[in-house]
This record gives sequence, structure tokens and C-alpha cells, in this order.
Amino acid sequence: MYTNFYKKLSLIFVFAVGINLSAALPGNISILVDKSAPAVVNITATKDVSKGQSYSLRGLPIPDEMLERFGIPREFRDIPQQKREAVSYGSGFILKDNYIMTNFHVVEDAGEVVVSLSDRREFKAEIIGVDRLSDLAVLKVTGDNLPTVRVGDSDDLKVGDWVVAIGSPFSFDFSVTAGIVSAKGRSIQNQNIGNYVPFLQTDVAINPGNSGGPLFNLSGEVVGINSQIYSRSGGYQGLAFAIPINVAVDVAEQIITDGKVSRGYLGVRMSEVDSDLAEALGMKKPYGALINDIEDGESADNAGLLPGDVIVEFNKKEIKFSSDLPHVVGQIKPNNTAKGKIIRDGKQIELVFVLGELPTNEEEFVPAKLQSSSEPLGLKVSDIDRDNPSMTNMPDGVIVSRVNLNSPASGELFRGDVITMIQHKGKKYEVTNVESFNSAIEMFSSDDKIAIHLIRSGNRLIRSITLN
Repeated sequence: MYTNFYKKLSLIFVFAVGINLSAALPGNISILVDKSAPAVVNITATKDVSKGQSYSLRGLPIPDEMLERFGIPREFRDIPQQKREAVSYGSGFILKDNYIMTNFHVVEDAGEVVVSLSDRREFKAEIIGVDRLSDLAVLKVTGDNLPTVRVGDSDDLKVGDWVVAIGSPFSFDFSVTAGIVSAKGRSIQNQNIGNYVPFLQTDVAINPGNSGGPLFNLSGEVVGINSQIYSRSGGYQGLAFAIPINVAVDVAEQIITDGKVSRGYLGVRMSEVDSDLAEALGMKKPYGALINDIEDGESADNAGLLPGDVIVEFNKKEIKFSSDLPHVVGQIKPNNTAKGKIIRDGKQIELVFVLGELPTNEEEFVPAKLQSSSEPLGLKVSDIDRDNPSMTNMPDGVIVSRVNLNSPASGELFRGDVITMIQHKGKKYEVTNVESFNSAIEMFSSDDKIAIHLIRSGNRLIRSITLN
């Protein structure tokens, strides 16, 4: 009797859950597709590549004397490189005024770009400009009465919202897939993209050929540009990433208007705050961007930011991880002012920054000047010998001469590191010589977590160590 009752109850429960789930599913999206697909384009990019031919064995060149032994004439040994065409396929959409948006990697090094519409019209496209750091490109075609997409607001998206992708995976033109927003503000870096795009993560089925295509909300508005997948096989595995349309439109407008993209720049090196560092820095929990080093004369230096500071909010946006900061800073135009909330010595302060401009090339990072044997750690330190030419330009501090195996400092500090400061529960102790170092260490107790400020190979770092 009771068994039958519970079986019926289980069936009722499953049925009820099924009703709730079906209510959350989108209705027929065919209307959305009918209205939006005409503005989606298929992109064919062609580029010339050189193909050389040479004699080799298992990838290694064969010496001339061996070729002679096999009777291969000299005139056939060096065959000139031949030109061949490489074709890549992707997707895009018409933004406005015959301007088309797609991914940079779709048209990279292309000699000719052709776009095809769903009505089978084809146009040769001009590459107006590209932005490698966001993996975006703007094209333009000459044509009449071209359809355009409606642009939405990617900031309004919520995790769990339904989204629809239209593109050409594996050259299957104008394919439609749907899914939900899995996460927002993802940080992804590869050879093309710096850390300047807060990606949307979705479970929409995306495959090669979808790159550059639009991601729509259920209102038929573009909210993202499908850009990447995370895959071990090369195909879709449930993790797709799209560039938020707010970021993409800003990049496009700058390319169209100025021919380039400008981003704000702080001039810092940073790392994550773990639980040990949080305790050492006097923070209640690990969060924010820990500043390891500051570039001389740049925005952070001018604003008074110091190594050991933790940025927890910038331009009214919360900074949970260090990877969040470039997203926020990069979206602010150079020379604009922004406020930042900082944790320093266990207390929150506010600084005002006038942003510089992100360098367009890899320029040398010039650190700003500093503001001013230990058994518990398991290391030996010594004073910096200013008479030694190799140590003349070292900052004030002590140099690590030995780190004991299996000591608290083992794996965190290394011989040659220069210790410049120690921090505990937000309080800082400057280290100028062995005496000041030992005096600071004597103030701590066993199991205390301290933050060691150090310089290694010219870079400033901060490491947390628990004392014996």
C-alpha cells in the first residue's frame, strides 16, 4: 500500500518539475530567425601562403652529400617555394551603414574577403580595421538596401537567459542553435586576445565557422559575437564564449571613427589574493587585485597606489579577481578620470586615477621607486654589498642567500630574491638591512601569516609565508 503511494507521489513530483521546466523553455524561435537571419553573413577569407619543398628524413634536412649518393641532381635539390591559396570560413553580421562585424582571426592576413547573404547575394568586402586584443574586425561592402541587426544591451543579460546563435559551422550556412548564458565576465587569453574582454560563457552549440557570428537574445537583439570554444577535440563540448556586444560596438565605433582602438592603462603588475595573503594583509576574505609592482610615471604611480595595495572596486565596478581589472580599465578612454577603492593596511581608502593609454607594443615595464638568518622562515639573508658592481643598482633590502629545504620559505622564496618589505595584518615593516629584517621577524609568532615583498629578476612580487 505504502509502496504504491510513494510511486504515485514520485510520478506527481516528476510531472510537476516537468511542467516548471517546460515553462522556462523559449517558445518557437522561428520568428526571431526569420527577422534576424537576413543580416547574418557567411565570410570566406582567402590568403596566399608559401609552400616550399625540400628533402628531409623525419623532419630533418638531408645533407647534400647524401643526396648526391642517391643520385639526385643538384638542380632538383632546392625547389623554389610555391604559392597556394588558403581559405578560411567564418560568420558575421551587418551592423549599420554596410559595416560588417566579425572576428579578427576570421580575416587575419586575408588578401580577399567575400561575404554572402542568406538571399545568395555576394559582395567583396574591404577590411576597414582590426583590433587584435579583442579579436574583432570591421568590414565594409558596397550594396543597396542591406539588412541590419538590432543591437541589444549585453549588460542586461543574466545568467540563465536564453540566447540564439546563427552562423555557418563547418560551412553549413545559416545554421541556428540555442542555449543559455552560463556565466558572465569570463577571462580568456590566447595568442590573439589579451585580457580585455569580459566574455559571455554559453552552452550554445558553436563550432568552427561560427566565429564572428551574432548571438541573439529572445527579443532578436544582438548581445554578443561568438568567438571561441573550449574543446579538447576541436569540436563543441558545451563551453562557448562570446564577446559582449557593448564591448564590440565600442571597438567598432573607434575603428570606424579613428581607425584604431584606445584603451585606458594603469601601469601595474598584479596577482590574486589567496586566503593566506588575505590574512597577512588584514583582509576578511580573499578578493580583489593585489598590486605587486607599479610602473614609474604611469597612472597608478601618479595616483599614489603602492605595492601591497589591493584594488577591490574600480570605476564603480567590483573587482573580485585580478583578471577583472583589465576588463574595467580597458573600457575607459585614456585621460579620463576614475575612482578606485583600495585596501591598504587593513583599511579601505579611495584614490583618483587619471588613466594613461595602453601601449600598442611591448614596452619595457619600468618599476616605480619604493616608498621608502631567520629561523622562523627557514632562510638566510645578507646585506646588499654596494661595492659589488652587480649589486650597485639593487633597491634597499636584504638578499636571500639560502633557503632551507622543507622550510616555510621553501618554494616561495629563492636565492637571489631581494626582500624589501614585510606585511602582517595590514601593517608594513620596511626592510633596509639585516638588522631591520630580523627586528621585524622577531615581532611575529608561530603560525602568523606574513606577506613578503620582494624583487626577483627585476620584477616585484608578494608571497605569503606561515611562520614556524
